[in-house]
Amino acid sequence: MTQKRIYRTFTHREAVFRICCDRFDAVTAEIMRQRRILEDYIDRHPDFRHSLEPLELCTNAPEVAQRMARAAQFVGVGPMAAVAGAMAQCAGEAGLEAGAREAIVENGGDIYLRAAEQVTIGLDTGRAKLTNRLAFSLQPHDTPISICSSSGKMGHSKSLGECDLATVVAADAALADAAATQTANLVRTAEDVDPALERIAAIEGIDGVMIVNNDQVGLAGQLPPLVKIR
Repeated sequence: MTQKRIYRTFTHREAVFRICCDRFDAVTAEIMRQRRILEDYIDRHPDFRHSLEPLELCTNAPEVAQRMARAAQFVGVGPMAAVAGAMAQCAGEAGLEAGAREAIVENGGDIYLRAAEQVTIGLDTGRAKLTNRLAFSLQPHDTPISICSSSGKMGHSKSLGECDLATVVAADAALADAAATQTANLVRTAEDVDPALERIAAIEGIDGVMIVNNDQVGLAGQLPPLVKIR
């Protein structure tokens, strides 16, 4: 019998995490640990925080910075475009390593998950006709997986585009996060959707891309089954 999942909220600095994991303590401890590690690196190398382009890492950069910088190089954005995804994956992996059956960690629209049962991941498009109706349906064998989203119209993150929602699926959450940011940057009009899909889907390590722009939905690559929810 499937157990009802319990999600808990954890806030650290400006980040708000939504977590489903029976090793919540391990997940939150890793969030704080990784944040300290990253902030120490940024204090010594402030360009890492502000650059909008990929950067070369300094010697002995921590693993979390390496994940972010590697993703930025693949996608062509600044490394901080990958921070939410990187943190979500580090935290989720810590919960699993501590013995959890599953871990679902959402950080500002960027999700890393390994599921023990079927799970439905809703996608908020911000559009009246589509809001709260689109979702991915995932089975345990589809995970671990990362589903990261960005928007030119919602949220507080910097975006150069105007699309309602750009969602990228990949094994690497830092890569999915950076690619979602770049996808949203690329879409300003309906004519931008197909070129953006083609460009992002061609990046090594990207499984699939979805773009919602006004009433247009574009899909590319191998995405989880898309379902409608009430």
